[in-house]
Amino acid sequence: MKKSATVRHLVFTALLTALTLIFGRFFLIPLPWTHGNINLCDVGIFIGAMLLGPWAGGFIGGFGAMFLDLISGFAQYAPFSFISHGLEGIAAGLVFKYVRGKWGRIAGVAAGTIVMVLGYFFSDAILYTWATGAAGIFPNLIQGIVGSVIALLIASPVEKAVHPALSSK
Repeated sequence: MKKSATVRHLVFTALLTALTLIFGRFFLIPLPWTHGNINLCDVGIFIGAMLLGPWAGGFIGGFGAMFLDLISGFAQYAPFSFISHGLEGIAAGLVFKYVRGKWGRIAGVAAGTIVMVLGYFFSDAILYTWATGAAGIFPNLIQGIVGSVIALLIASPVEKAVHPALSSK
């Protein structure tokens, strides 16, 4: 990869990290029974993992979600979000990398969603109780599914728009 392509890749990673935080903050619903929230940060994570690969997806997920928690009043979740959403981006990105086509994208968002839901199950269990962890499964699953659907719908147009900027000349 040429130096200019690497710089573009880094800039796009930073942009998607910021957009992940914005997507999450724009649509954030507090959940009193888990002391957490549901949001749309998964959209940016999945788009980043699809277009930039697993490590960028992990960076976007980890830092975007962690900063979202810190500015939204959910600081107790920040380290857990860094891990859960970081691993979500890595898992999705690895599937996207090795399984091509429409089914690869569907499998990638499914893998990422499962990793995120499991991460928050254990996060809630550690922070509160196993019952709290169990209570968070459904809303976290809904968050992942909604983020997956939106990401799958916009991935191709976004890819067409940014591909020329990301490819080396």
